[in-house]
Amino acid sequence: MPTFDIVSEINMQEVKNAVDQASREVSTRFDFKDTNSSIDLDEKGMVMTLETASEDRMFALRQLLEEKLVKRSVSLKTLDPGKVEEASGGRARQRITLKAGVSSDMAKKLNTSIKDMKLKGVQSQTQGDQVRVTGKKRDDLQAVITALKDADLDLPLQFQNFRD
Repeated sequence: MPTFDIVSEINMQEVKNAVDQASREVSTRFDFKDTNSSIDLDEKGMVMTLETASEDRMFALRQLLEEKLVKRSVSLKTLDPGKVEEASGGRARQRITLKAGVSSDMAKKLNTSIKDMKLKGVQSQTQGDQVRVTGKKRDDLQAVITALKDADLDLPLQFQNFRD
């Protein structure tokens, strides 16, 4: 019976590379001169902290980071930006959390959307932070993949382990 897994993963090496590139560009760009702007990635690599002189510089800093992430094929759907907070000295700070894995709420949403397709013999079940889809026909599973790619979900999905 053909199966595949629906997962949501982030290539952390690409995220680190994008943060490094953005930090290097911030240090050389004229519009960030004397703003003491920084982009930091925590040890676990799941929270980025952006800090700069003002809110308008924060917008430019975040835009720069997003450009670097897109160039490295990291989906912006993985970013969960927090509020722009005031830091000491009138500075602005923002924490951006990276979302990885299929949460239980998202898994329920995926399962219901697969069931709503009413494809004969197609079943889905949650297994930890992934969803396994099983079907009798390969074409039905490919229809599920196409429908989920077209659906506007707030999480980047990858389809792995497609087996006949």
